[in-house]
Amino acid sequence: MRVDDYPGTEDADTPGRSYRQFCGIARAFEIIGSPWSALIVRDLLLGPKPRADLAELLPRLSFADLDERLGELAAAGVVARSGADSSPVYELTDYGKDLEPILLQLGRWGARSLGDPRLGDLFTLDMAILALRATFRPERARGVHTSFEVRFGDLVVSVRVDDGALTVEEGELPGADLIVDTPVLKHLMAAELSPTDALWLGLIEPQGDPARLATFVDLFHIPPAPDLPDLETVS
Repeated sequence: MRVDDYPGTEDADTPGRSYRQFCGIARAFEIIGSPWSALIVRDLLLGPKPRADLAELLPRLSFADLDERLGELAAAGVVARSGADSSPVYELTDYGKDLEPILLQLGRWGARSLGDPRLGDLFTLDMAILALRATFRPERARGVHTSFEVRFGDLVVSVRVDDGALTVEEGELPGADLIVDTPVLKHLMAAELSPTDALWLGLIEPQGDPARLATFVDLFHIPPAPDLPDLETVS
């Protein structure tokens, strides 16, 4: 069945690509499926940002392509622009903010295939905060009251868990129950390495209550990596 079989239907204005399918999933990818569009939304989830900041967060995206993507997202009602033409500021609309749980779930799904960082990979404060929000398991946090200072190299975030509610913010957290500072954090969160083994091997230096490390990896979890086909068998 084709929509144009019905009288009175016309093509809607569609920024970027058009799949020509009357489907909400197709429409969603028409809006955020262009290269970098979803990452622009990601970088606006934590608040408005000037165009210059977005360009700094996406260094492999040219200014021309950034402006094109922002124009597409604005035309679709996902972002709004304010400020002077010389230094515009962009923020998510209410429609754009509806993407937050979708992108967090997508980030949790993608983390299963993330592997280890590659040389030159960018990791920002916003990515750190969103990674913790994406991997948080509120059902495991009922009745839990604890706090962590999590260090990703030079990036530091404070984490508070209060009976299933999560707060993640930039900065140090004096008095945190545990400071989590280890190069194997992703492996701990993915249950590829146990807290006991990490402590025994000296891969994390306890600063606070070491028993809280088991609590942390129970609350912040990356599901197992997908089963991949044997390439020799496939070929």
